[in-house]
Amino acid sequence: MKRVLIGVTGFMFCFAVAFFGIQFFTKTGIFKIPGVVYIDTELSDEETDLINMIFYSDEEKIVLDKDVHITRREVYELPELEKGEYLFSVKVPVAEFYSNETNVLTSSENINYISINDLDFSKKLLSLDGYYYLKEFNKGAKFEIIKFESEKYEEEIKPLVEESFKKEFPTKETVLTFAQTGVTAMGRGMNRKLYEVGDATFFSAYIKDYLSSFDLTHTSNEASFSDWANGSNICADRRFIDTLNAIGLDIVELTGNHNQDCGDDAASETIDIYNNNGIKVVGGGKTATEAATPLVLNEKGTGITMLAYNLSTGGATLDNTPGANQYYEENAVAEIAAAKARGDKVIIDIQYYECSAYDTEYENATCDYANSSAGDQIGFFRHLIDLGADVVVGTSAHQPQTYELYGNGAIYYGLGNLFFDQIWWPGTTRSLILAHYFYNGKLLQTEVVPTVYDSNMQTKLMDAETTTWYLDRLKSARP
Repeated sequence: MKRVLIGVTGFMFCFAVAFFGIQFFTKTGIFKIPGVVYIDTELSDEETDLINMIFYSDEEKIVLDKDVHITRREVYELPELEKGEYLFSVKVPVAEFYSNETNVLTSSENINYISINDLDFSKKLLSLDGYYYLKEFNKGAKFEIIKFESEKYEEEIKPLVEESFKKEFPTKETVLTFAQTGVTAMGRGMNRKLYEVGDATFFSAYIKDYLSSFDLTHTSNEASFSDWANGSNICADRRFIDTLNAIGLDIVELTGNHNQDCGDDAASETIDIYNNNGIKVVGGGKTATEAATPLVLNEKGTGITMLAYNLSTGGATLDNTPGANQYYEENAVAEIAAAKARGDKVIIDIQYYECSAYDTEYENATCDYANSSAGDQIGFFRHLIDLGADVVVGTSAHQPQTYELYGNGAIYYGLGNLFFDQIWWPGTTRSLILAHYFYNGKLLQTEVVPTVYDSNMQTKLMDAETTTWYLDRLKSARP
């Protein structure tokens, strides 16, 4: 019995030595060393604090089985993310709203980068190395990528970090793009040119690719389609619907004062043509009730209410006749309040008094100024911002006017001519496109893009050098 006991004891001792020896030399069992978190010193304070909160929580001590190495890198072109990689932040270059800068280089010093989450219309987004982030999404910004490397990433690390590090950023699928343009009046000289060339897409040939690339494209058209269109009236040959379709027109504003030039029947039939082509109407209609109906848009997570009024130039509807939506203060107050209650962004277009400075074939900057129109244009447009509008746009000006930040919004006093026959004065051949970018109900940016048409009335984007000169001129005229 004694020998048996000694044998059993010896066996257990040898087993214990072997068992714990293996654990000691393999660092398993009671001798196991927990996994270590190695943090790259390049991580920002925000990133480091978040990692510490995850792995060193006071509420629950995290014991890792395997080491994890956490690194950070910055790139200027977003790659396909690999296993364990997360896009932590997107930082875009900006300047102040009135800056002349449009582009900076990654090699430049003193670039002001901000998080894309902090971008809004009051700052000017710049291109980076020629790439505009809100058009590219994988370029035009500084992308910060965090990588977690571990032998047990899927089982151990991913469940810990996924919720905190997997973030959503703007993409082409989630950003709503909206191009607002100025006066379109396809009549008179444009009719004559159409008879010559035979194809209405001739006028949009150089601008169609740009405008049709937006989710929504708008113009303020003053010419109704009519069989009576000729070279001396502001009525549009029916073929001009091809011009509008070529630019991808989605919204037509009818606040202008020439839509009844060829009679009520033509104005009414024109609205039917828009409807049949899938083009929404705002600021005008077959009756006063139709004309006063706000245009409510809900796309890509953003709600927009467009309100459009004719304040002063004539052409307003009278009860059951087609025409423009007349401005009434009580209507505007109620419609803005209703839109804000829905959480919508509010864009108001106004057919205001026109500025006429067409007395010379040379440059005349009179109409650059907001106070160059009759009446108190500055006071009235600012009043609409005070009522709650986010963006106020003048759509009667045949020459572009200045623009400004005011209160909680932005004002663009006049957009000029997108399509028209006024080729005699430099000012009337120009227009501004407002390229709006919305994301999750926020107006991220409005890019001001000038256009110009030539003696053939073919509209194209203004070249970079002329754009800089012209926008600087307009901004210097701000109130």
